Amino acid sequence: MLSIMAISGLIFCASAQQATSNQIDPQNCRAGESVEYCRQHTYHADMLNNPAYVQSLAADDAIRAQEAANGQAENGNIMYIPVVFHLLHNNGTEFISDEQILDAFNILNRDYMLQNADANNVVNAFNASNPAATAIPDSVCIQFRLATKAPDGTCFTGITHTVSSAAYSDNDNTRLNAIINGNDVYNGQWAGNRYLNIFIAGDIGGAAGYTYLPSNWIGGGMDNGIRILHQYVGSIGTGNAGTSRALTHEVGHWLNLPHPWGGTNNPGIPSNCNDDDGIDDTPDCQGVTACQLTANTCSGDNSYWGFDQIDNVENYMDYSYCSKMFTPDQAQEMRDALNSSVGGRSNLKSASNLAFTGADGNLTLCDAAFSVDRTSVCVGESVQFSDDSFNAVTSRTWTFQGGTPATSSQENPTVTYNTPGIYEVELSATDGVTTDVETKTSYIRVLANGGAVPVLEGFEGYSSLNGITEWEVVDYGNNAEWELTTSTGLSSSKSVKLANFGQSAGNFDELVSEPMDLSGITSQSGMTLSFRYAYHKRNSGNDETMKVYVSNTCGETWVARKTLTGPILGSDITSSSWTPSSASDWVTVHMTNITSAYWVDNFRFKFEFESDGGNNMYLDNINIYPGSPSDNLVASIDETAAIDHVTLYPNPTEGDVTVRFDVASSQEVNMEVVDVTGKVVNTTSVNASTGANMVVLGTAAMAPGMYFLKIDGSNNSLQFVVK
Repeated sequence: MLSIMAISGLIFCASAQQATSNQIDPQNCRAGESVEYCRQHTYHADMLNNPAYVQSLAADDAIRAQEAANGQAENGNIMYIPVVFHLLHNNGTEFISDEQILDAFNILNRDYMLQNADANNVVNAFNASNPAATAIPDSVCIQFRLATKAPDGTCFTGITHTVSSAAYSDNDNTRLNAIINGNDVYNGQWAGNRYLNIFIAGDIGGAAGYTYLPSNWIGGGMDNGIRILHQYVGSIGTGNAGTSRALTHEVGHWLNLPHPWGGTNNPGIPSNCNDDDGIDDTPDCQGVTACQLTANTCSGDNSYWGFDQIDNVENYMDYSYCSKMFTPDQAQEMRDALNSSVGGRSNLKSASNLAFTGADGNLTLCDAAFSVDRTSVCVGESVQFSDDSFNAVTSRTWTFQGGTPATSSQENPTVTYNTPGIYEVELSATDGVTTDVETKTSYIRVLANGGAVPVLEGFEGYSSLNGITEWEVVDYGNNAEWELTTSTGLSSSKSVKLANFGQSAGNFDELVSEPMDLSGITSQSGMTLSFRYAYHKRNSGNDETMKVYVSNTCGETWVARKTLTGPILGSDITSSSWTPSSASDWVTVHMTNITSAYWVDNFRFKFEFESDGGNNMYLDNINIYPGSPSDNLVASIDETAAIDHVTLYPNPTEGDVTVRFDVASSQEVNMEVVDVTGKVVNTTSVNASTGANMVVLGTAAMAPGMYFLKIDGSNNSLQFVVK
């Protein structure tokens, strides 16, 4: 079950305007990074060019002064802020786990409540153990709670997910609109005066993170939030401990803290010594981009300190990457900002808003949910289940059709499946008052031990791919998926089709085989995996990819063995939805690079297609055979037929090499690779089909050097280099 509670403890405490340019300023980047750590000061400086914005800042200051005079400040209680993380991804590395987001959430609470152990290790000038230290690490006495109610009252985990290519857009409005219109919880505005919205993406215009200081000019709309790259979220997954305080830094800005060197300049500029940040107990400084603990960039007496103080490099608002603390005056500034109506901040912590957003600490169960480490296993293997119900569970009951145990009350049980079939799983969860049930039919696929080779798959024996154990269809984009078609095939009426015409770019679709028993194959015989495909582009710009993966662990782990992409996959163009109409539309691929490590009794393979707005894709006649192919699959071979249009790529190669050729009729084709001394280092025989053929030759056993490929039936001898 996902935990959404803030760090606990008995602790008591006395429309945004975008920058005019996305060009990256190297002076604002840390060593080895290609993004600016923060751009708050850049955007603020741009907005200062607008007289209306400058005038609004003066009005905001007047509002704060009046609120302070009216005694609206709170100094003794912890204040709570409802938080929503909006993950914008396109199924790439930026698709980080909820666990990584929750790790960032816990770090944020830890830092703002001064529960970080490294605060005890700040330099002596700011250390609490030093009686002479004036500014020591202080708790802000602010805690963050994950919102559990969307604006329409829908219960959720505090995290939304949006799949869109906008994850890598440098335009803020494009990213925000993608989330507003496409997230998986509530499509509409998430007001910035009700939620602290944190937007996670793969690109935010060249910055690692940024937000805006509170102002009524910007207001309390949804864009009044924090943008941050996924690599700067948390300390696990794509994040790391060194960058995990970036969110602490950005929330500081969101609560009205400037950088310690001032509000309008980049770090490291001497003139920064003349620009104060408005916080009394942060020493004047130029700002650093490295952990220079003894830096004293602005020498001379300081009106607050009365002596020449070193920089507070370990401050969260610096760029040091060794940040550990806020000062007492910074903590008070943030609490004052949260008590002020400017930018809608004070409404967030109000009792009515905490109840509205489900962040008042009164958690209830609103949805039973669960996940697994995998949905497809071989007989005798186990599945790890996880209870992801939210937001409060006191007990649960699992029911596992076909599994052992058949029932469980554990939170995250492990279940073994011993009988082939496709099975249902049910979870009933309760918080003691409310009970909810999640049932997933046809969820766990248990695969029988595979049959021996040869394998001949023409899809003639199926009426559908649904509900069978021989083939598993995986659709990541909830779009088109692999399906059986009875309208076309190679020398038959059936094949499998991916209706890719009209499918948006960036979708991944898989067709996964059942286990095959290759344990009887020997090094003398070897083996070949072959298949036929038909494909056309929709336009010349399509760059689609099909990969063939293999597994020797019944699908628990996968390794790519063949990649067909761009013009190699196909160069013919058809602007309308395309169907192959003749044998010449099909290409045969022969993979001879399935090494002995995969000659096991639970070998599996899969086809993965990545879309780019192209046309339809077809697969047919998938074969696995050992030894000489002429003994297995081809009934009629014309060994005298010519072999034409022979090419070889890549050349030179650091991995496998692919040979492409055409034959006029089906035949056995023999290939021989010799080194410069004339020694034969590889022999291969494949069942070439009429038309285009590709043969994948493994080079792992070949030493770096020059080789020659000879093909029976061809007058060509192709030279290639193994690097």
